[in-house]
Amino acid sequence: MYEWANEMNCAVTVCDTKGIILYMNEKACRTFAKHGDLIGKNLFDCHNPQSQAKIRELLETGGVNAYTIEKNGVKKMIYQTAWKQDGVVGGLVEISMEIPGEMPHYMRK
Repeated sequence: MYEWANEMNCAVTVCDTKGIILYMNEKACRTFAKHGDLIGKNLFDCHNPQSQAKIRELLETGGVNAYTIEKNGVKKMIYQTAWKQDGVVGGLVEISMEIPGEMPHYMRK
């Protein structure tokens, strides 16, 4: 089901509505390798209370959360969005991709 994401050059993690991790692509597994196999684990256990509240909000509203981070000199864009089946929220997808320090921004009509 997730073959399209397995070898992407960004980390993809999918969870259900209870926060249980259903899928991590190869890059996500490498990123979090020091924590062991996280598939089947609850992602709420890996997040602080503020992040847990945001995750719950996204699951309740079917919303989107996007932001950038920098760690060890590497900038990343994090995009979190609900996935749905037949219009009902089934969980969240997080895509984490490395981005350059400076990026062009284009205004399109």
